[in-house]
Amino acid sequence: MSLKLDDQFCFPLYAASRAIQQRYRPLLKPLGLTYPQYLVMLVLWEHDGVSISEIGQQLLLDSGTLTPLLKRMEDAGLLTRDRSPQDGRVVILSLTDQGRQLQKRAHDVPELLLQCIAPNTSISAVIALKRQLDALLQSLTSDAA
Repeated sequence: MSLKLDDQFCFPLYAASRAIQQRYRPLLKPLGLTYPQYLVMLVLWEHDGVSISEIGQQLLLDSGTLTPLLKRMEDAGLLTRDRSPQDGRVVILSLTDQGRQLQKRAHDVPELLLQCIAPNTSISAVIALKRQLDALLQSLTSDAA
């Protein structure tokens, strides 16, 4: 491999990630969410009442990144942050009624995004690519551990 940009493996992943996040913006703006906030909400909609460290593990984000993000979400009335009664060092995130109701409004976001980024691509091709990316991510994160 050379030091030419066109020869770099990671650049298309980086550029695609940025481009996809830009496509999310108009879909998430009516919900009042940024892309990282949307990811937090996806986790909470699936498993309400999880710790900040669990969210960080799922999203591969550290607490320094999550804390201000979660504070803004709490200020917006989407979630609460409470100390665990079993261990005061652990902060548990729980959806508010407003946060739960937002899930209904966000229901179409995945389909709308797919229409934006792959209008002429079969769903099976998108699923295959996602599986490849999941395997790459698993390989990269297990090596870092």
